[in-house]
Amino acid sequence: MPDLTLLHTAEAHVQTFQALAPEKVLDQQVRAGWLARAQGGIDASLRAEVAGAIAAADGLVLCTCTTLGPVAEEAGAIRIDWPMMQAAARIGGPVLMAYCLESTAAPSEALLRRAFGGGDPGLTCLELGGLWPLFEAGDSSGFAAAVAADVSEALAAMDFACVVLAQASMAGAAEPLRAQTRVPVLASPEIAMEALLQDR
Repeated sequence: MPDLTLLHTAEAHVQTFQALAPEKVLDQQVRAGWLARAQGGIDASLRAEVAGAIAAADGLVLCTCTTLGPVAEEAGAIRIDWPMMQAAARIGGPVLMAYCLESTAAPSEALLRRAFGGGDPGLTCLELGGLWPLFEAGDSSGFAAAVAADVSEALAAMDFACVVLAQASMAGAAEPLRAQTRVPVLASPEIAMEALLQDR
C-alpha cells in the first residue's frame, strides 16, 4: 500500500513530488486531460471520474490540481493547497496570492479565506496568466524565473506578510524569491508533503 496517492494533471509534477519524499512509496497518477476539461467548468462526467479515481485509490489521496480541488475534496481527497493556506493563516495578512490559471482564482481565494476562519487575509491577487504557456511548453526554469520576477516586482510595490504561490506548478519560483526577500514565500508541494507524510 502506498504512503500516498497523488492525482496530477501534469506529468511535470511527478519528479517534483518524488524528490520531496524519495524514501516514500508514492502512487502518482497523471490525468492530463482533466485540467483542460475543467477550464470551462466541471461537469458531471468529470466530477464522476475524479470521484472514481479517489475511491479506487488505497489510503490517503492528495489532489495536486487547484482547479479540481473542491471536487476532489468532496470525494474525500486532500487538496494540495490546504496545508499552505493554513500556514498563511498562521502568519497572517496581508497576503499576496499569485496564480496563473483563472480557474484557480476562485477556489484558491475561497480556501484561503476558510483558513483565515472568517478573518480578513488582506488579500491581493496577482494574475500571471501570460506566463502559463511557458509551463505548458515544458520550460520549467523559464516559467519559475518569470513568476519570481513578477512576484518580486509586486513585493517591491507593497508590503505583505507572506506570499502564496497558488498552484503547485509555481513552486519552482519559491527559492529564487526567498533569496530576494525576507517575506515568507509559501509553495504548496513542500508544505503538503511535510504535513501529510511526517507521521507515515
